Amino acid sequence: MVLKSKNTKSKRSNKLELHPRNPHRARYDFALLADSCPELSNYIQLNQYGNESVDFANPDAVKTLNRALLSHFYGVAFWDIPPGYLCPPIPGRADYIHYLADLLASSNEGVIPRGKGVKVLDVGIGANCVYPIIGHQEYGWQFVGSDVNPVAVATCETIVKSNACLKSAIIARLQTQSAKLFDGVWKEKDRFDLTLCNPPFHTSESAMIDESQRKWRGVKGKTTTEKPVLNFGGTAAELWCEGGEAGFVSRMVKESVQYADRCFWFTSLVARQGNLDAIYRTLKDVGVRQVKTIEMAQGQKISRFVAWSFLGDDQIDYWKDNYWQN
Repeated sequence: MVLKSKNTKSKRSNKLELHPRNPHRARYDFALLADSCPELSNYIQLNQYGNESVDFANPDAVKTLNRALLSHFYGVAFWDIPPGYLCPPIPGRADYIHYLADLLASSNEGVIPRGKGVKVLDVGIGANCVYPIIGHQEYGWQFVGSDVNPVAVATCETIVKSNACLKSAIIARLQTQSAKLFDGVWKEKDRFDLTLCNPPFHTSESAMIDESQRKWRGVKGKTTTEKPVLNFGGTAAELWCEGGEAGFVSRMVKESVQYADRCFWFTSLVARQGNLDAIYRTLKDVGVRQVKTIEMAQGQKISRFVAWSFLGDDQIDYWKDNYWQN
């Protein structure tokens, strides 16, 4: 196979802004959010600049803010996760979804494929179910989410069953093979337009703790003895794995070969830019036809996702004609 395109980055201005379609670009309107979720009022306070905010070091405040955002912007009446599970920041999750929509549009004459004909696999859905919620509510896509944790899968199922807008749109599947990513959850007749993933970042629990302590000292001061608080939570499988982020994504690339003609774009977030070279080498080794790297930004933080495809021109034309007719 011949690599058609290598590293394609999205065009961005100098300002670090969320995606233009992301509804979370503006400052939070806490009065409106509290109307959607009255419980949020218990956590609203003035920050050092005299603006309404919440204490983002408080896990309960973060979870309640997420509940309010999902209710106000995405029509989700019920959302909850067990203590200790990853509670992701909604704006960044929404950005990934909107840039994925642009990725599909780039292969479809600029038109975003919408509706239930678009199938997406979320590798590591977690207990929060956030990517499928946003993707379905924004674009009408259908989702399958996989996870190695049965509690996470059961929690997702409860969220879906408790919201009429999500029923028949999101399926959670338990991954019983912890060393596998697609095998075991990708059924024989499954065809996906996209896969997405927010891979474990750290190589071990100790590495995660060291990083958390470093960041905590930066916030609290070098002499603090306070224990760092994981305000966004996270279980072991969500936070670290052997080989860290680079190892995880490289394994995903190798496993994707088996499903080469059953997915248009495989994608994964890559938090650390230094991991890209190893991932690019693996992509070259397996012979993908297209590779794109899409940059995203929020505040002072820059992130990205890598997308790869094995499809040839004839396969792409067939895919668009048969699956993306809105």
